Amino acid sequence: MNFRLQTPLQGIVALTDAYHTDAALQKAENLYKFVWVRSGTLTLTIDHVPTRLEAGEVVPLTPLHRVAIREVDGDYLTLLFNSDFYCIYGHDSEVSCSGVLFHGSSEIARLRLPERQAAQLEDIVGKMAEEFSEQDSLREEMLRILLKRFIITCTRMARERFARSTDTEHAFDIVRQFYILVDQHFKQKKQVQDYADLLHRSPKTLSNLFAACGLPSPLRIVHERILSEARRLLLYTPMSAKEIAALLGFDELAAFSRFFRKMTGKSISEFRAESERE
Repeated sequence: MNFRLQTPLQGIVALTDAYHTDAALQKAENLYKFVWVRSGTLTLTIDHVPTRLEAGEVVPLTPLHRVAIREVDGDYLTLLFNSDFYCIYGHDSEVSCSGVLFHGSSEIARLRLPERQAAQLEDIVGKMAEEFSEQDSLREEMLRILLKRFIITCTRMARERFARSTDTEHAFDIVRQFYILVDQHFKQKKQVQDYADLLHRSPKTLSNLFAACGLPSPLRIVHERILSEARRLLLYTPMSAKEIAALLGFDELAAFSRFFRKMTGKSISEFRAESERE
């Protein structure tokens, strides 16, 4: 299965069971991705971190995430699209996926499909394959509708982790907004109080809510987002540690160095040296 559509306005949507052999898709920039392991296992690296997915798992990834598939022992599908085909921020009221399915941290959402939802995704994928084969003027919009259904199904799975909260919808919305705000402001705002003010909540309320949902603490989420950006800049750009520290809003290189060692257990130079050997 290997389908791809590019619209006149540079929108891209693709569905493939062989992403690891498709050099063109791997090189394409600004693509959101769903990786779904249908059987067996899939070994990959996400932002240079080894990850092993098992049958029934789906991971959503943003254009920020660097993905490389290392070993395929089974069957998987990758659904890819860019914002010119479907803008998740412009249509947030429709799919409510920003900040939960898609955010910039390397701590990705790993969704495990119950049997009923696996069947739903199989049905959507089957219909998408049929639409890719159509040649009429309605194909693009039908694929957009089916993509939206796929996203909504995954959003519902992500929402289930909030079932322990007394007000699921309310908790889901606050958590989503927190992740979105962190993505927007992590370079300038590094304290939970900053985000509590933006959400008109107290830091204690946020901490209790995240704990009730089984999520990392709000401060940990902020730190993970900063770390994810730092790792990407260290791995994929020639920027110096001093330049990265300034870009990420640290007043001094020493403060950035302490933060990085505390989060990773390694110095910045050790991290870069290890990545170069891999």
